[in-house]
Amino acid sequence: MILMYFFETYLDLRQHAVLKLPTLPKTLEGVISQEKFEKSRAYSLDKSHFHFVHEFVTIFMDSAILFFGILPWFWKKSGNFLPLVGLNTENEILHTLAFLAGVMIWSQITDLPFSLYSTFVIEARHGFNKQTIWLFFRDLIKGMCLAIVLGPPIVSAIIVIVQKGGPYLAIYLWAFMFVLSLVMMTLYPVLIAPLFNKFTPLPEGELRLKIEQLASSLNFPLKKLFVVDGSTRSSHSNAYMYGFYKNKRIVLYDTLIQQCKNDEEIVAVIAHELGHWKLNHTMYSFIAVQILTFLQFGGYTLVRNSTDLFRSFGFDVQPVLIGLIIFQHTVIPIQHLVSFALNLVSRSFEFQADAFAKKLGYGAALRSGLVKLQEENLSAMNTDPWYSAYHYSHPPLVERLAAIDEPDKKED
Repeated sequence: MILMYFFETYLDLRQHAVLKLPTLPKTLEGVISQEKFEKSRAYSLDKSHFHFVHEFVTIFMDSAILFFGILPWFWKKSGNFLPLVGLNTENEILHTLAFLAGVMIWSQITDLPFSLYSTFVIEARHGFNKQTIWLFFRDLIKGMCLAIVLGPPIVSAIIVIVQKGGPYLAIYLWAFMFVLSLVMMTLYPVLIAPLFNKFTPLPEGELRLKIEQLASSLNFPLKKLFVVDGSTRSSHSNAYMYGFYKNKRIVLYDTLIQQCKNDEEIVAVIAHELGHWKLNHTMYSFIAVQILTFLQFGGYTLVRNSTDLFRSFGFDVQPVLIGLIIFQHTVIPIQHLVSFALNLVSRSFEFQADAFAKKLGYGAALRSGLVKLQEENLSAMNTDPWYSAYHYSHPPLVERLAAIDEPDKKED
């Protein structure tokens, strides 16, 4: 953990140095205004300073938890709590839920100062935060309530599967998580997302007509087209799509519509997103996640009965949840390598989706739309190549514009 922290801090320092550069990349000179660049630079540096502090505190607390045996101590304390409320301490499911309740309270307490500072200081300072303190805590409480409602049955099912799974444990765990992911992907946009945001149909007009015509031309089974009130919380903008098989939906942030005055820019962004669908990127990503999930559960089954492993973390018992937590700690370097590989694939997908939109005739509109989004979101204009290669799932703007322009130059 500490070695990964030092490595990632080195990359952060490289990026921080690049953010201090007083000039735009040559590719963006004359494309991005100097005023927007200065604002973007100040915003990025503020976030970078905050990131250094947050990461240091995080690694300090995580290391202290491991070094001082906080996890086994808290596991025992959560077991001692159960008889006080008349529950059976021998029941692993109840013991695990009591443990998770304490962990959730602890994580909320330790994360709250950073969330408040990020939202009401940094985001507010640069004009992005739109939510009130009441809305912030209302969302926080809703999130905790959802965890309380959804968490126990999911955790209980995982414990039962591990206890009863036998030699096919990895397959059973993967199958359960596969079904759960499908259920959550179905229920989240319909039942959960509306608890936090308001979704309204995109009004009839030229923009809606253009998007519907684009979807129809690609045989995209568009069922609903929504606008979400992202502006109630932030002025950042985005667009996304979701849904299974013949029931696809597209969601536009109201801030995207406000920022892109030209309908063609919005349609170009949607063409990019539809490119991911047409090129099967979503399916490939889903399959990759399922394979990794299965391999992860397979690795867990190899170590879950290792008494020495549990003892090395201070446990004289072998609870299912603790086994999962310990396994996650032991494979941190592998997780970072996998994340890096997935980012490489994701960036390749982004270039392909840009090329798809360009092939449909939206090259110029996509170019101006990407520039507009970069400006309005005050995204970093200068990026260190090592940092972006390791962290970014999307290529930097300079690379995307170069890729969009390159075919034109060859044709010319």
